[in-house]
Amino acid sequence: MKHKIIIVGGGTAGIAVASHILKNDESLDIAVIEPSDIHYYQPGFTFVGSGIYNPSKVRRSMQSVMPKGATWIKDSVISFDPDNNKVVTAKKGEIEYEGLVVAAGIKIDWDAVDGLAEAIKTEGVCSNYTFETADKTWKTLKTFKGGTAVFTQPKPPFKCPGAAQKIMYLADDVFRKRGVRGKTEIKFFAGAPGIFPIKRYSDPLNEVIARKDLKTNFKHHLVGIDATKKEATFEQVETGEKVTTNYDMIHVTPPQCAPDFLKGSPLSNEAGWVDVDKYTLQSTKYNNVFGLGDCCSAPNSKTAAAIKGQTPVVVSNLLTVLNGGEAGTAYDGYASCPLVTGFGKLVLAEFDYNMQPKETFPFNQGMERRSMFYLKKYVLPKFYWDVLLKGGNLGE
Repeated sequence: MKHKIIIVGGGTAGIAVASHILKNDESLDIAVIEPSDIHYYQPGFTFVGSGIYNPSKVRRSMQSVMPKGATWIKDSVISFDPDNNKVVTAKKGEIEYEGLVVAAGIKIDWDAVDGLAEAIKTEGVCSNYTFETADKTWKTLKTFKGGTAVFTQPKPPFKCPGAAQKIMYLADDVFRKRGVRGKTEIKFFAGAPGIFPIKRYSDPLNEVIARKDLKTNFKHHLVGIDATKKEATFEQVETGEKVTTNYDMIHVTPPQCAPDFLKGSPLSNEAGWVDVDKYTLQSTKYNNVFGLGDCCSAPNSKTAAAIKGQTPVVVSNLLTVLNGGEAGTAYDGYASCPLVTGFGKLVLAEFDYNMQPKETFPFNQGMERRSMFYLKKYVLPKFYWDVLLKGGNLGE
């Protein structure tokens, strides 16, 4: 079996690239290898966890988002043979290609925290980082009777860094509406040294933290959880000192890593990520291979907005290489974090590799705005389903 272009992964990046390639040339022979029947709008998981969205709003069938003209291979890649331009799948075996795009996403590593895989199944332990656990977050928030509410953020890498803190701000509002905030202490433990690495956005976020009376513990990442005792253990990033706190509820941002089939592959670096040039997104080892999205080594924030910036770069460079040219289109590291700070409030952070603001709107985005909350709630999902995934103009 052979296809001109093979795309590994039917998530945001894979579907976006397939659609945009076919917009350029609908006759190209493209295959998308993806085992799942469901495609998820992951930026909406926070709104599921806070009761704003019904879970049905963030899922569609894979068939419905697969671009017309692409061949969907419902299978899993188990290894790569880039020296012979082949991927190996679990069911169909070897498949040849002329160009390869790896958009395999990221692995949620529940086992990286001692006790977490068991604890996530217990009452009071929740996470917005999977579709299955996001609805549990909402059930937890709407039945919480008070006590200690803990929210965690690991050391990088992990997708959608803002999601770890957004649910905390929304939980504060939920608790206030339900009349239990007065008997609740909210604690935030993060591996990072501060709430956000860019002052333009950290200043308003620190004001939110003070206003909501949230207790922050930076440079601490979760290393263990005992669901029987309702205890969470954190490690101080610099000293290794262990700190244990009790919880009545805990929202966990689980550690994340490269998918297992990428680790140790010819395409990956030592950490398991697809090793690419951070500007062209071309493999550092194979000219006809590109990577984007959460699985690649580019040091951008792992968000759907980053994929918006990466997609036209990959499409342009891949098609140029397949036509005998050299990759020359560059990605500047653009990413965005729509930082929801409460119901009806949002700080829209947009920035590049240099951690310099790269904002869309002609006003100061470094402050809470109701308009940006409505952008997140109504406009961005429509853009996702109807523009990004369908090969529309990304404004590049």
